[in-house]
Amino acid sequence: MKVVDLGNFDTPVLLFGGPYSNLQATQALLQQAHDMQIKPSNLICTGDIAAYCAHPSETMDLIQQLDCPVVAGNCEKQLAVNAMDCGCGFDEGTTCDLLSAGWFAHASSQVTDEQRDWMHNLPDVLVFTQSGKRFAAIHGGITNISRFLWPTSPEAEFREELGAIEDVLGAVDGIIAGHCGMQFCRDLVDKIWINAGAIGMPANNGSADTSFAVLSSGKPEFHSLSYDVVSAVSAMKSANLVKGYDVALQTGYWPSEDILPQELRAKR
Repeated sequence: MKVVDLGNFDTPVLLFGGPYSNLQATQALLQQAHDMQIKPSNLICTGDIAAYCAHPSETMDLIQQLDCPVVAGNCEKQLAVNAMDCGCGFDEGTTCDLLSAGWFAHASSQVTDEQRDWMHNLPDVLVFTQSGKRFAAIHGGITNISRFLWPTSPEAEFREELGAIEDVLGAVDGIIAGHCGMQFCRDLVDKIWINAGAIGMPANNGSADTSFAVLSSGKPEFHSLSYDVVSAVSAMKSANLVKGYDVALQTGYWPSEDILPQELRAKR
């Protein structure tokens, strides 16, 4: 496990995950950071840069040029070794599993060897402090990089991951994670679990806007992100990525809810 300590942040930190090859959303996120006067070194990405959308290589280029701290997601891990699938943790044969074959093949065909090398060297965990609180940024979980922890997951599941993290890092006050694509903050009494959501795909909530968070004084503030959805969808159609995630960008609803707990499935 590769751990990188970023030291202390005495100014706000912008947290984001899941660019998902959505170049237009990534460009919009960087504009937001600029408008908020948050410098690149204060942006933390929880991984899955290349996934569902049309521009994996270009999106990765943008993140690389930004030179912000990035945690390796399962997509980075898989692309780095020329794997045959995304390693997202979808159950075999489900709609999510079947749909992933198309977008992962597209991403793998577009990223360069140099980008694979860059992905291979990304850390598994980022550690930093802010306002006297110590945080660890991961992707899904420590026990499993592709573990889905939802807003409604049992507290015992969060505690299991926290215990595994503290076995490696020592005590932390909070975890910043990604992977599930939903924005939430789970209060665990003495600790917090923050998921900033994904910028590259809506959160199955009926809105085309995506999300990010800003950590200030050790507390998260959540933000919505508007971007040029029309151009992102057009690019997906040009790349023949038309199996449902192109529609999701417009409607805000995922093409499948296989992975979701029943209580989080959309009531349309």
